[in-house]
Amino acid sequence: MGARHDGDGLSEAEAARRLAAHGPNSLAAPERRSWRRIGADAAREPMFLLLAGAALLYLALGQPGEGLFLCGMVVVNLGLSLYQEGKTERALAALRALASPRAQVLRGGRWQSIDGADVVRGDIIALNKGDRVPADARLLSSNGMQADESLLTGESMPVTKDGAAMLFAGALVLQGDGVAQVAATGARSQLGRIAASLQGVRAAPSPLQRQGTALARAFAVVGLALSASLVLVYGYLRGDWPQALLAGIALAMSMLPEELPVIMTVFPAIGAWRLARQHVLTRRLAAIETLGAISVLCVDKAGTLTANRMEVVALEAHGVRHPVTPGALPAGFATLVETARLASAARGPDPIDQAVQRLGQASLAAPQRHPDWVLLHEYGVSAQQRALVQVWRRGDARLVAAAKGAPETILNWCELDPSTRASALAAAAEMAQGGLRVLAVAHAVLPEEIWPTQAADLALRYDGLLALADPLRPEIPACVLQCRQAGIRVVMITGDHPDTAHAIALQAGLDDTPALTGTELDALDAAGLAERLATLSVCARIAPGQKLRLVQALARSGATVAMTGDGVNDAPALKAAHVGIAMGGRGTDVAREAAALVLLDDRFASIIEAIRAGRRIHDNMRKSMRYIISMHAPIAGMAILPILAGWPPLLYPMHIVFLQMIIDTACALVFENDPAAPQLMRRPPLNPQAPLFDAAALIRALALGVLPCAAVAGAYAWALGALAPAPARAFGFTALVLANLSLILANRAGGSGLWASLRQPNRLLWGVSGAALAMLALVLYQPWLAAVFQFGALTPALAAGAGALGLASGLVPALLSRRDLRAEHPR
Repeated sequence: MGARHDGDGLSEAEAARRLAAHGPNSLAAPERRSWRRIGADAAREPMFLLLAGAALLYLALGQPGEGLFLCGMVVVNLGLSLYQEGKTERALAALRALASPRAQVLRGGRWQSIDGADVVRGDIIALNKGDRVPADARLLSSNGMQADESLLTGESMPVTKDGAAMLFAGALVLQGDGVAQVAATGARSQLGRIAASLQGVRAAPSPLQRQGTALARAFAVVGLALSASLVLVYGYLRGDWPQALLAGIALAMSMLPEELPVIMTVFPAIGAWRLARQHVLTRRLAAIETLGAISVLCVDKAGTLTANRMEVVALEAHGVRHPVTPGALPAGFATLVETARLASAARGPDPIDQAVQRLGQASLAAPQRHPDWVLLHEYGVSAQQRALVQVWRRGDARLVAAAKGAPETILNWCELDPSTRASALAAAAEMAQGGLRVLAVAHAVLPEEIWPTQAADLALRYDGLLALADPLRPEIPACVLQCRQAGIRVVMITGDHPDTAHAIALQAGLDDTPALTGTELDALDAAGLAERLATLSVCARIAPGQKLRLVQALARSGATVAMTGDGVNDAPALKAAHVGIAMGGRGTDVAREAAALVLLDDRFASIIEAIRAGRRIHDNMRKSMRYIISMHAPIAGMAILPILAGWPPLLYPMHIVFLQMIIDTACALVFENDPAAPQLMRRPPLNPQAPLFDAAALIRALALGVLPCAAVAGAYAWALGALAPAPARAFGFTALVLANLSLILANRAGGSGLWASLRQPNRLLWGVSGAALAMLALVLYQPWLAAVFQFGALTPALAAGAGALGLASGLVPALLSRRDLRAEHPR
């Protein structure tokens, strides 16, 4: 049963030698940017150009202290860019490593699963239905193998593989199984040669990245226009054109929210890396943007809601039911198990087939397991044929067909009197109502060495029923309750009998609604299906090919759909879903490749954690963007107001750089690491059509910066009347730095309230705040730095007063306007 290979394969030592000599079996990875490349790209950013221009201007004016300081800040900002970009690159590289496919190889006489990248030329590999061929290989033996080579040839028709045919890396095994010897790996394979020509192709930016870039571009255009106007006004009114240029550069820097595009890239990438640590692999980063919007979660029963530990617990033959116990079978049941084993794949991920094979191995004598029989043909499961039928050549050259599947399908194919059929259906329904998966078994001996086109034309003889149990995972009821509280409807999709599906659904805590069967699905038009889908929780007797129609219908109704799957035929539905979720443990390669997420532990609870993470990332991105815009308001205001009022400028480029360092670290560290809000999973799903930051949110963010701007302006005005310009600048700048820190706290609070947010652990918040205060103390009281910043002596009491004013200016609006700060989740 299944293709075989005699031999030991390569030794581990020889495989290691070949791997070292020829390199890994992987396509050329997307080119990782070197630190030089990252630095060169950062140096072309507008912020760096403005900073470098200001440094050169100070040097030209004979102010080497200020010029050298700004040159040092260029290096520091470059270092921050290298850190952020490097962190993102490392996270993406780690995800690519986790996504590497597996391969079954024969090494040292033992079959083992290894990383596909470790396959070497000469390896013996086993291939089953649903596997992706890991390398170019020549067949040694096969059983009815058909492969899809459209990835290489563009031809959608399956290609029969027999004899010593070549298999090409990237091809998908659609039917049968086989054993092959690897002939070429990595870049030397046919797929590797094709991939080499694609290295220059870059992926398009995601919608979030486009939003961030567009918003930053809009601010940049406005900022540059205002800066040019400020240069002209300052130069015309005061006649000091060099100082006018410095004031214009400061305003341009204050108006440029260059952190926004970085947020759109860094937050999803680091979020995906965090998800991988929770056993959820992100294959497409765009899925991170959609997780928080999921409103309908379609899940398989087997292995997702249940433990995927399928065991045959009962047999029924000739009207007698027998609970399965260790040891030999009673008389009359051996034929049932023998046939069921012939109708089950010898290898592969299907837990039902595995359970039947285990039962046969334990209860049948060696001759009854028929090791010399050869598989000739298979009738696969489909929406019209809810059964698997395999045709075998036995030792005397006669052909035997073995069938296993839905009782109603198998019984319709058998010639039975009405009472026997009714009795069998009643027994199946009785066991299904107890939550058992029930299958009927039948066989036929073919009169000649040919088989009909359709399985229904086989003259099958009914053998009996198998009942299998797969217990519900203990955490499922709590997970379903979490989904309900989060506004997510869970829909169970299964191939089981409706009674079995209904019993499991009730155990899981799903709504008690009538199940939609595959037969009913086929009979419904689009409007009727939409009406049924509005409230149902269970779809039963669904073939894999029907899942696509369910997903598309749910999406048309306005739902954001997540779909789980593991089989070859699940791939279209996984691809059509807004978030396709493949099972990493039992799933096929093609299912994993079609999905946006892969569950490495196959646990339903991991899906809930992924949704929670998606909502947390969305929340933190909104907080970070709101903070950036609200903080740029007082910075830009204090860059332009003193000029318009005829005061000495408060902010020069070095002051902007100082504030920018706080903003950058707050975004990259504080907001990115912020924990989930306590009520995060009690909100409705996000609106997928709403922009991350719309006009109303922009206005609220700018309004949040109005009071800090007014407070700092008032503080500077008072200080200019009471102190010399240099101490007054130190007083105003101190107020502005503390206003910056207060806006971190205010925007981090969101709708949960300031005190509640402070109780949420985030050590980096206090680390960044402490570092900012230490840096402020240095520029205030270290003489050389104070001179560079054009600060005069400021008593600790005055510094504390300015700081208290700045701190209060950002926190008072947060305390008074919690409703405005609450994260919006319109549907």
